[in-house]
Amino acid sequence: MNGFDRAEYAARTARAQAMMDRAGLAALLLTTEPEVRYFTGFLTRFWESPTRPWFLVVPALGAPVAVIPSIGADLMGRTWISDIRTWSAPDLADDGVSLLSDTLAELVPRDGAIGLPDGHETHARMPLADLDRLRAALAPRRIAGDAGIIRRLRMVKSPAEIARIEAACAIAGRAFARVPEIASAGASLSDVFRRFQILCLQEGADWVPYLAGGAGPGGYADVISPATPAPLAPGDVLMLDTGLVRDGYFCDFDRNWSIGQPAPAVQAAHRRLVEATRAGFEAARPGATAADLYHAMDQVLGGGTGAGRLGHGLGMSLTEWPSLIADDHTVLEEGMVLTLEPGIATPGGILVHEENIVVTPGGARYLSPPSEPEIAVL
Repeated sequence: MNGFDRAEYAARTARAQAMMDRAGLAALLLTTEPEVRYFTGFLTRFWESPTRPWFLVVPALGAPVAVIPSIGADLMGRTWISDIRTWSAPDLADDGVSLLSDTLAELVPRDGAIGLPDGHETHARMPLADLDRLRAALAPRRIAGDAGIIRRLRMVKSPAEIARIEAACAIAGRAFARVPEIASAGASLSDVFRRFQILCLQEGADWVPYLAGGAGPGGYADVISPATPAPLAPGDVLMLDTGLVRDGYFCDFDRNWSIGQPAPAVQAAHRRLVEATRAGFEAARPGATAADLYHAMDQVLGGGTGAGRLGHGLGMSLTEWPSLIADDHTVLEEGMVLTLEPGIATPGGILVHEENIVVTPGGARYLSPPSEPEIAVL
């Protein structure tokens, strides 16, 4: 499976164009992988190469226009996009700038504004010098912010998107259930990482772009370090946190295991984390805010958590808007997919627990198979 039905993309475009009209924008200029894929279904790992820029223009009326390197023309032609304009890239003198400026000049009136995503968690995937050249070529048209349109669109998932995220979660759940096959005292953490990625692929993942974790006596030091060759030992806590991809959508949740019988402090900490996650789950309903979920979990944890946020949005990217922090007052809506990710200090370091949920009219629903309060033992 690759993209969705044409109707899904047409509906996304229509919603964007209605928002553009209210914001006074004549077009959107999109440059990053999830933005381009959101409106087209163009799914490729070729974005791993930083060499070539890729552009998509969403005009005030009609379907989006792709302005892309010629190497992508065939694949883009298999999407619903029919207006595909290409250049031979890389071009060190003019890497698509003239073609893009001509396209925008054709679609945008001389006094029009072009929206480029400019808020938190956004960036323009093109050289600054080329962006400056584009601004100069388009004058008196101006490139402005996108008024938060892309953020608002991507925060609320369609039923088809939710189904894909849930499928990714199910794959990860099956892989986590098989961890006893690969992890025990004496196994190196780096070997566990490699073999867990194999489990994810065996269970149906397309790829595993993100895997983090840790291990240590009574806890681990952090949740972002690469794996080391250190062997697992009795009394260690092992954590694996995966962001695998299926059909272009991520899951993002973790699981903890005790190597041998856990210490009482570890047992208590794990129970507290699951309790905090359940508090966040109960608080997640339309009309609540991201801050409400943060406070619900933080209260169970005892306050003063130093982890920063306690969760985030999830979808085409591993982490999306909003952030579950005290200062994020984003109002939750039906269709928003979130992670709940409380952390707690232990005598040996920290423990972190994470689940994936979707907001429904009556509250939240788990997308990841929820963990039991008792930590699993290997």
